[in-house]
Amino acid sequence: MRRWVLLAGCMLLATAGGGCARPHRLELPHRWVYVSTNMLVAEKVESTIELLRRAAKAGYTGVALNDSKFMRWDRMPARYLANVGKVRAACRKYKLDCTACVMPMGHSNSLLSRDPNLAAGLPVTDAPFVVRAGKLVPEGEPSSFFEGSFELYYGDSPVGWRFADQPGKITFIDTEVKYEGTASLRMQDVGVHSPRRGHGRVMRVLQVAPFRHYHVSAAVKTQDFAAADKVKIIVLAEDQTVLSTCQPPVQTTQDWTLVHATFNSLEFSQVRLYLGVWGGKGGKIWWDDVRVEPAGLFNMVRRDGAPLGVTSADGKIAYAEGRDFAGAKVLGTEARPQVAYAWQEPPQMTVPRGSRLREGQKVLVSYYHTAVIYRWQLMCCMSEPKVYEILKWQVEQVRKHVRPDGYFMQHDEIRVQGWDESCRRRGLTPGEILADNARRCVEIISKEDPGKPIFVWSDMFDPHHNAGEAGRYYLVRGEGPWHGSWKGLPKEVTIINWHRHQPGRLDTLKHFAARGHKQILAGYYDEAPERIADWLADAAKVDGVVGVMYTTWKPNYDDLETFAKEVEKFVSSRRGRGTGR
Repeated sequence: MRRWVLLAGCMLLATAGGGCARPHRLELPHRWVYVSTNMLVAEKVESTIELLRRAAKAGYTGVALNDSKFMRWDRMPARYLANVGKVRAACRKYKLDCTACVMPMGHSNSLLSRDPNLAAGLPVTDAPFVVRAGKLVPEGEPSSFFEGSFELYYGDSPVGWRFADQPGKITFIDTEVKYEGTASLRMQDVGVHSPRRGHGRVMRVLQVAPFRHYHVSAAVKTQDFAAADKVKIIVLAEDQTVLSTCQPPVQTTQDWTLVHATFNSLEFSQVRLYLGVWGGKGGKIWWDDVRVEPAGLFNMVRRDGAPLGVTSADGKIAYAEGRDFAGAKVLGTEARPQVAYAWQEPPQMTVPRGSRLREGQKVLVSYYHTAVIYRWQLMCCMSEPKVYEILKWQVEQVRKHVRPDGYFMQHDEIRVQGWDESCRRRGLTPGEILADNARRCVEIISKEDPGKPIFVWSDMFDPHHNAGEAGRYYLVRGEGPWHGSWKGLPKEVTIINWHRHQPGRLDTLKHFAARGHKQILAGYYDEAPERIADWLADAAKVDGVVGVMYTTWKPNYDDLETFAKEVEKFVSSRRGRGTGR
């Protein structure tokens, strides 16, 4: 009986111009491999060519080719151009489409190598500095406003810290091993006593001033610490906004070494500082001599859209650079050639002869600095005109030297944006800024190489992923900052969809399908190859999914052939079952 009811329903829907949903045929003509390489190195060139041979044999039809040196053509020796030619020739030999990765908007390090001052800036407002011995130094230096050593404790619980994970089982006060003073904090065999999550942390609440730049340092020692790559310094705001997630370089076994992180307090006056390991296993790690202090002019950005201002303590007198103070170096100068990924002593402003500033005088300094996300990620400011000059130049060079079959825009995980004057004076949300950026990037490619297909990562244009309507996103200004960004993408742009997880995976597929975009699924991600089947089953429910891409960041190509077989197995099982729409 239920079968006949279903058939009757289908007939009614068909009469009304609808129909029962049936799986769509998935032929997946685009089967790519994502390859990020360094074609300056001969060994990398040879391994890339061998990978292309394997890919062609396994049934792949194309490669997404990425090299940070696509931003440095004018700085490369002749052998680089020759090596690029070898890889491109191999693509033709093995009949693989070559799509070049361009326009690094999310991971902008290569773009910023051309001008570090194009980095997205975070504001520091009215930070107190003092004239001391002919220099302007942050108030509170050289002593810090917080020293979190572990000299005071109750049993294995350090006094002054809000909590430590499982004192006496995971965290211990150690009076035998210390960097300074009489005691340190030791974390030991974290995964044994916390097998589900492996958390070994200590946390303290700090009172801070809004829109200030702070430097965190700590001494760390390890012994056979198996999760050294999971050690973090995290700073969270009152509303859970992540102000800093630093993964300092820590070795499995090392003597006492200082590690560093920085954070901007943004609009918050209270933060929580976490030190420890997330995903710990065996071994020991010690912490000592924790300090938080003003970061000074560390990684300060200097451009018209990120100005520097120095005023009197009452704000009535604006002091002039060159006359009253000097030495506020811009990024990219000979004295300071690039953004610093780890801590280094910041430049200091000096007080020249004839200055109106006097010894001991307090002033207020406002400026912008960039932020490093995790260990190395930097973002550019998408409101700066020079960014588009560089992007245009890059596409011209890639077209000339690579002659690609298509262009893959690298808009992905844009984690800092919207705070500096370049963005604020436009009166746009970050989502509107990104929409405008996407339009302009597509126009640059289409004008330089007409007719070539254009692709882009999905996450920044996906309301079910990083472009949601609510919530903060890293250090981007505002709530739901990237919402609406997809309005800047012409439907002709193919989406490289990497929202593979649940919930929301099918919603993402439907979102882009409804807008008329074709989609390629960025699968694998260093997981079991057979997991692609469930995603493909969802993809069969929408129009326009035209391919898959073997995507690895490690990079690990051990499963290249297996992944191709899993994809073909799914496609073969569905042939003849879809509507062919």
